[in-house]
Amino acid sequence: MTSPLLPTFARAELSFEKGEGPWLYGRDGERYLDFGAGIAVNALGHAHPHLVKALSEQASKIWHSSNLFQIPEGERLAQRLVDNTFADFVFFANSGAEANEAAIKMARRYHYVNGNPERFHIVTFEGAFHGRTLGTIAAGGQAKYLEGFGPKVQGFDQVPVEDLEALKAVIGPQTAALMIEPIQGEGGVRSVSPAFLRELRALCDSQGLLLIFDEIQTGVGRTGKLFAYEWSGVTPDIMTVAKGIGGGFPLGACLATAEAGKGLTLGTHGTTFGGNPLAMAVGNAVLDVILEPGFLESVERKGLLLKQRLAELKDRHPNVIAEVRGQGLMMGLRTVVPNTEFVNAAREQKLIVIGAGDNVVRLLPPLIITEADLGEAIDRLDAACTAIEAEQKNASQPGAIQ
Repeated sequence: MTSPLLPTFARAELSFEKGEGPWLYGRDGERYLDFGAGIAVNALGHAHPHLVKALSEQASKIWHSSNLFQIPEGERLAQRLVDNTFADFVFFANSGAEANEAAIKMARRYHYVNGNPERFHIVTFEGAFHGRTLGTIAAGGQAKYLEGFGPKVQGFDQVPVEDLEALKAVIGPQTAALMIEPIQGEGGVRSVSPAFLRELRALCDSQGLLLIFDEIQTGVGRTGKLFAYEWSGVTPDIMTVAKGIGGGFPLGACLATAEAGKGLTLGTHGTTFGGNPLAMAVGNAVLDVILEPGFLESVERKGLLLKQRLAELKDRHPNVIAEVRGQGLMMGLRTVVPNTEFVNAAREQKLIVIGAGDNVVRLLPPLIITEADLGEAIDRLDAACTAIEAEQKNASQPGAIQ
């Protein structure tokens, strides 16, 4: 049967009818341990009671009024984000791509109002992923996303991560900002060193540039801090947030200092659905849980346990796993075999994991995962590795069909 959906996704032959905590229940009658979390979106797992209650209560009141009117829950969520970060202001959107578009516009507008409209270039880094709009695919710079969509949007320069000399060479009178993910998610769970992030901050300060952190995948507790920038001690001027902040409900945000955001004044930017009452109710409910005393410390502890167990797994299966990467509950396995093969083998063990660039498999469990469930995931990963090794052995036998 031909699907009426535009064929832009290679969907697995699997669908789910319900979820509970870190577990998904497939329409095939099987139960799956979810270590994808909707690509780091379901930060509190599936059907979290506090989120369900918040959304249900808000749904019975008002869904949408538009930003022509005040939305008190939005004011509250913005204040909580301001109180717990470097930021002075928040702009709410519906997705990470929209949050990044706001950040790009904000950086360009900042220099415009300072009398430097020629400063509109943003330097990004190879392997980056910032979204799928025309502006954000240009920011990401990856050819596979740019192909066929006409001329690349102007104003983006790209250099290798950690290459300070290449970065200095590309910065000029046209440069407005530097934009980076503290850990590249789609790019292969590649961490950027704190030392390099400190160099970026120093360059921005000396050159009058803005520093933008894309924390769409790393933010809202994923690494064991509320935001990953806290690990490095480097404070950005602008930060983008999405995925986990909505716990599964579409929600994005662009956070900024008063100075960085001074160009986005009345009428310069907007959104129809961004910051709607439903999203704001869920966002506040997510923060209720994430900001509970001890919650982030538990994520950090579980992340260290997971990393240790994955290192042991790599030692047992060196012909399958080449490297363990990541921080907190954002881990990656660079595989010897094609990562698609590993994803499928894990799914056979009823474990959901997600592919990424650089032949990496991402492990992004809900932050509410228990240590027992982490152990269960390791057992299933172990079984997947064993199955792959058996296939490798069979394929190497004389007379085996290649």
